[in-house]
Amino acid sequence: MGNRLSKIYTRTGDDGTTGLGDGSRIDKDSLRVEAMGDVDELNAIIGMLLTETLREDVVAALTRVQHDLFDLGGEICIPGHAMVKAERVTQLEQLLDALNEPLEPLKEFILPGGSRGAAVCHLARTVCRRAERQLIRLSRESEVTAVSLQYLNRLSDLLFVLARALNRDAGQGDVLWKNQG
Repeated sequence: MGNRLSKIYTRTGDDGTTGLGDGSRIDKDSLRVEAMGDVDELNAIIGMLLTETLREDVVAALTRVQHDLFDLGGEICIPGHAMVKAERVTQLEQLLDALNEPLEPLKEFILPGGSRGAAVCHLARTVCRRAERQLIRLSRESEVTAVSLQYLNRLSDLLFVLARALNRDAGQGDVLWKNQG
């Protein structure tokens, strides 16, 4: 990081624009900034999830995810830049498989909820899906790495399975959807 922030406000964004990592300026409501914001929001929710009492391996994995999301934000902030590596997608898949293996197979749809940790995990999952949709939209007008799209897709799957695992660890079952029709 070349310039450390010693002063938080610069007044350069008062005109509705923001600076990108390559020095260019774009509108704060642009698709690129929306995608960065969704990734940032996801990272904040992961931070909230990390305030829960979690197993050490889950804490380590989510902490690594936070760093990955910061890297992803950097990718989005610097058009054409790549930071998220394919091996991170593979590592998410390995963790997903390990967390899913002891869970009962799903036979019904589940609702977000159960333990507080699982509910926060479901919130993170929904924001992850939104970030993925924004990145897909951005990819239609600008270069986005395939790895970044894969990462968000896998991360949302991981968050779903992690929510189920957190409910199991808390001694609670999944909250099953009951068709009212």
